[in-house]
Parts: sequence; C-alpha cells; structure tokens
Amino acid sequence: MSKKAKQVKVNQVKVQDIFWSRLQDKIIDTVIPFQERVLNDQVPGVAKSHAIENFRIAAGLSEGEFYGMVFQDSDVAKWLEGVAYALTVRPDRELEERADAVIDIIEKAQQPDGYLDTYFIIKEPDRRWQNLHECHELYCAGHMMEAAAAYYEATGKDRLLGVAQRLADHIVSRFGQGKERGIPGHQEVEIGLLKLYRATGKEAYREMARFFLEERGKNPDYFYEEKLKRGWQHWGQYNTDHLDVTYNQAHATIYQQDKAVGHAVRAVYMYTAMADLAGEDGDGKLYEACVRLWDNIVEQKMYLTGGIGSTAEGEAFSDDYDLPNDMAYAETCASIAMVFFAGRMLETEPDGRFADIMERELYNGTISGMQLDGQKYFYVNPLESVPGISGKIHGYKHALSERPGWYACACCPTNLVRLITSLGSYAWSEGDSVIYCHLLMGQRAELEKAQIAVESEYPWQGKVSWSIAPRTDREFTLAIHIPGYVDLQDAGTEVRVNGGKVELEENMKKGYLYLTRKWEEGDRAELSFEMPVRRIFASQKVREDAGCVALMRGPVVYCFEEADNGGDLWALRLPGQLQAESFLCREGVLAGNICLRMKGSRLKSGRSLYSEERPVKEPAELVAIPYYAWANRRPGQMRVWMLEE
Repeated sequence: MSKKAKQVKVNQVKVQDIFWSRLQDKIIDTVIPFQERVLNDQVPGVAKSHAIENFRIAAGLSEGEFYGMVFQDSDVAKWLEGVAYALTVRPDRELEERADAVIDIIEKAQQPDGYLDTYFIIKEPDRRWQNLHECHELYCAGHMMEAAAAYYEATGKDRLLGVAQRLADHIVSRFGQGKERGIPGHQEVEIGLLKLYRATGKEAYREMARFFLEERGKNPDYFYEEKLKRGWQHWGQYNTDHLDVTYNQAHATIYQQDKAVGHAVRAVYMYTAMADLAGEDGDGKLYEACVRLWDNIVEQKMYLTGGIGSTAEGEAFSDDYDLPNDMAYAETCASIAMVFFAGRMLETEPDGRFADIMERELYNGTISGMQLDGQKYFYVNPLESVPGISGKIHGYKHALSERPGWYACACCPTNLVRLITSLGSYAWSEGDSVIYCHLLMGQRAELEKAQIAVESEYPWQGKVSWSIAPRTDREFTLAIHIPGYVDLQDAGTEVRVNGGKVELEENMKKGYLYLTRKWEEGDRAELSFEMPVRRIFASQKVREDAGCVALMRGPVVYCFEEADNGGDLWALRLPGQLQAESFLCREGVLAGNICLRMKGSRLKSGRSLYSEERPVKEPAELVAIPYYAWANRRPGQMRVWMLEE
C-alpha cells in the first residue's frame, strides 16, 4: 500500500489556536531558552548536562572530559530540531544565530571521515562502532539527521544538512549488504535516514534505513555475539550467557512481529520507520505488520491517557492488559513516538482509528510530561499517585509525584519541544485529489490546492470552521476527521457548507467526512457537536480498573487531585448515574481549562485497621481536572480511575 497523501511541511501551517498557541508560546518564550541554558550548564540546581560542552571539547575548542550519558549528543540534536520548528512558528533572528553557533561547533567536531559522536571522539576513539547494543552511536546519528532535515526545511541553510550527509555517507560506507551487518541497539537512525532521504533525494539513505529494519531479527543473537567479539561492556549489566532479545525487538524480523514487546520507545520508533518505509515503497506486507503491532498496542497495551510501556523493568511493554495505574511507566517519549507512528500510518491509510489515537496522545499522554510553567518535566506518567509511596518505595520509585527540573537522561524534555513546535505538520496530509484534516485545531494552512483558515474552540467546545481559498479551478475533496467519540446521530452534531446542511452518514468513510466540490473563494465548512462528559470503562481483563470508571470530555482525560477533593481518593465513589457540570477555571495555574464538578460520596470508617462495621457513606462534592495539568499545585494524591457505586 503506497501513501495516499503526504504529510505537509511544518512551515506550511501557522497554528492559531486557543489551546495549542499558548503551549507553543510557552515553548518558545520559556522552554527553549531554559533548555539552552541547561545544555550549557547555566541553570543551578538541576542535573548537569554538559551536552554542548562535549561538542566543544570534541571540536578542540575546550579542554576537559566527556560528561553525561553515552547518548548525550541527542539532547543537542533534539533541541536544534525544536528550534528549527520554532523559527517557522515565530521567526527570531537572535535564536537562529545562537543555533547557527551551535551548528558551527558541531561541524568542527565532526571527524574527517564523517564520524560524529562526542563520547567516542573524546573518551574512547579506538572503540568506535564496536558496541552498537549499548552505545547509541546510530541513535545519536539519527537525531542529528532529523535536526538537519528540519533546520534545512525551516531556514534553507544547509550546513547542518552537510554534516548529516557526511555522517550518513560514513554509515552507508560501513554497514549493509557485503559490509558489516550491524543493527542499532536503540532504533532511531531509520527515521533520520528516511527524513534525510526526502530532504536530499539520495536513495542510498532510504536503502540504508531498509537494511537496518530488515536486518533486525535475522540473527537474534547478533548483540550477544557482538559482546563476545569485543570483550567489553559499557553499562556492565549484561553478564548473562544470553541477552534479552525482545528488549530491543531483535527476536524476530519486522515482518514476523505481531506483539509490541520490549523497550517501548525503541519499539515505536522502529514501527514509525516501518510505516514510513511501507508507504514510500508500497510494501503491503510491511504495512500489514505495522497494523498488527498498532492493534496490539491500542487494543491491549495502552493506558486511557495514551501512555504505553507499563513496566519500569526495561521501560517496556508488559503482557496484554497488564496496566497498573500507580506503577505505570508510560514514558513521555513513548507517547510522543505514538504521535509519530500515527502520523505515518495516516499517510498510507487516512483512518480515524489512527487520528483518534494521535489526538488522544497530544491532549493527554504527551503534554502531561511538562509542567505548565515549562520548567519541570515528568519522564514517567502514572495514572495514580500517592506521595510517600510514589517516587519513594521500591517498585514505585520511578513514578514521581512532582516533576523534577531536569534529568541526567533528558530525552523527554527536548522531545516535547520538537513535537509541540512541529504540531502543524501533523494536522494535514495532502493527496492528488484530497486534502485530509486530521486535527481540529485553529490554524492557517498554505496547501497545494488551497489556503485554508481554521477557526476552532476545540478541545473545550465542539465548534470548528474551515474557510477555503482554492488555488485550483478543479474539483477536490476536503476530508475532515470527526473524532470517534462524536455521536453522528445526535441532533447537536451538524456540518454545513455555505449554510447548507450536509448529510453526515453518506459522506463518512473511516472516520473522515468527505466534502467534494469545486471550491470557490469564501466557501466555508462548519462543524458543531456536543461535548458531554463521558464515562469510560476498561475491559474486564484489566484487573486494576475492575469496578472503576474514568471521565473524558472531548479528547481530554480527567483526573481527581487531593488539592480539590481531600485525601484518601480511593475512599471516594462516583454515582452510577453521574451528572457532571463543566466549568471554566478562571484563576490560578489552571486558568483557561475546563474542569468538572459533580456529586459523589466518601466512605468513612472507624479507627481500627480492620473492623466488622461497614464504612459509612457521606455525600461529597467532587472536582476533576484535565489529566495533563495534574501536579501543578501543591503535592498530593491523584487518580484517573475512580471506584463507582
């Protein structure tokens, strides 16, 4: 199956949205400068980064030792990619000059043969490419390629693109058929190579990506054999006879895999590249493998918030339906990866099931990873938190109750920057005769067939309109994703074009409303629908959620915090006939968010640890807030899934 549409470029869309513009402004005004200072070790009290200094040392501009994780270079690459996208949102000459200065350092650090990795340049130059399993050289290379393609697209400057091409050429000269048959320990370079291929048109980069993907799993013992050959380790934790080959999805070929296993971020980065390549090459067999893996994640291994990877052991997928709330891992990067995966699947098959998950990730599981002020971050996103246990007790230490300022392993903060600044590119894809609108956010899009201005009150209200200025006198189709939760039979659900009502059912296909006509200047499509509070129930196979209910309104998942409801949240009960009132929060850090107010009850018991007396039920006024905004006030308990009367 070849791609039916291509994702638009980030500089084709200007987000002008009541929800996302505020986040983009926060990223540009606060987060990017803050992270720049962190990467330069200029923020007291947070984990030292040293990432840019590593490049200076590798370039011979400073003296010193390498510091940080073996993949520290990737933080700089992701920051640069975020800067590139930010420059398309809001041009900033001074920021661009500072980014150019960082690129100058990176260029000077690159070795004559194209090799670029500060850990090995500084610390162990004689051990390059000997430990693909642990040392992330290809992972860092992939992020540098992504940054280069983004910076070239955003600014037209090709210095970083040249760095990335020399690095890619070096990799192509070393790996492949008839050369070294290596594979990345942490998948990512496959995504970077495909983006570099599209930026340059060089087929060798696409073929290199295909080799890395198709080589995986042909020899499940590759990494163990590599370890024996080199005789040394980086992490020192693999002193077993054999390695866990599911951890980095090396247990089977990409065509044979049908269950999401192992490290969640590695897996979904790989699935993203698989979906991209399947569409590029029209590889139906590869696309079907992507569908199987997608279905396993979404139907059996995903939290309501979109979080994936339920166990801290290996930051990994667990068994089907094993979704503990208070021990959830649900790494921010994993939710971001699902946005990437969904975006690539939508290019090949515009289907609401992919767009629904992309939307869920964006409004919940990704942005929960950043504090509302933009200066603190969650790596892990649990669905239940109890201070004193969460973040402290063995088994719960990963699931913090408050966001730290930074991490020694800081993959998530910079990943969020590049996602939110590139958001416009996920809103559309464009085919030969169809324009697909995937996200209901306010924006102005400069597309091949039309200029489209979108006005939106989403996600708080179901009101969106599209004003079309065609660039062709030919008929074409505007296909609008209607979220899966919208009741098409409801009297409040309505679509009008130039005031005339459109029959929904006969124009719907796989979650998209197809509007085909010869569009004229000033044509306007309008969508309206009700947004009631919805009660969500989990499969009875999910043991942790049995007897519980969660709340959603629109795409937003809600949670209950101690700040609004008092302690012992597990003693609260929601009524079977719930009537929740939506209200706009006007003050404090939650100002601008729609919150929920409802009547419930609280169970109270005596002082004894155990008793034959039934707890007493008392009425209680309960408040729920958007999940993404939890842990922004005083520390306290939080729950998404609540027991029901």
